[in-house]
Amino acid sequence: MPETDTIDMLVGITPGSALDAIRARRPEARKHAEVSYRVLFAPEALAGVSAQERFALGSFVVELHGEVQTGAFYLAGLVASGASDALLAAVAAAVGEATTTGPFGSYPEGPLSAENTEGIIYSVSAELRAALGPRLTTAFEHAHMLVFHPRDAAPESLQAMLDAGWSTTDIVTLSQITAFLSFQIRVVSGLRTLAASA
Repeated sequence: MPETDTIDMLVGITPGSALDAIRARRPEARKHAEVSYRVLFAPEALAGVSAQERFALGSFVVELHGEVQTGAFYLAGLVASGASDALLAAVAAAVGEATTTGPFGSYPEGPLSAENTEGIIYSVSAELRAALGPRLTTAFEHAHMLVFHPRDAAPESLQAMLDAGWSTTDIVTLSQITAFLSFQIRVVSGLRTLAASA
C-alpha cells in the first residue's frame, strides 16, 4: 500500500481518526482504490494518453459532477503537467458549457421506457475545439456521454475518437478514468458527509 492515499487526502482523513478506522475495515477496497488512481493518473508507462490529457479529462469530469474541492486536486495535476494558460482556460470554459443535470437517455420500448429523459448531447463549441484540439475535444464529448447519457453510447462517438487519433486502448483508458472518477467522487462525498455528522 502506498504511503499516500488519495481519498484520505481529499477527505482530510488523518491516521487514527474515526474515518481512518472506518476505511480500515475494508483494507482491500482501500488499497484497490488507490492502485486504480495510480494506474490511471500516474502509470509507469503513459502509453497513448499523456499525463496532461489524463488530468485535463479528470478536471473536466470532476467539475461536471460539481465537486469543487476534488476538482481543485485534478486542476493542480493539470497545472503540474505543464498545461498552458490557454488550455486551462479552455478546460474551464468546456466545463461551463457542458454542465447540466442528468442522467438522460432512453430505454428500449417496454416498462422502463416511462423513465426516458431527454437531455443535451454535448458538442464542444467551435472556439473551444480549436483550443482543445481534436483529441481532447472528442475525449470530453465521450466523457460527457458516459456521465450524462450512460444508456446512449453509440459506435459513431467511438469512431469520432478513432478519427481524432485515439487508439482503441486509449479509448478504454479514457472510459476507465471517467468511471473511476465517478466512483472516487461518491466515496469522497460519502466520507465527507460522515465527517460532517460526526
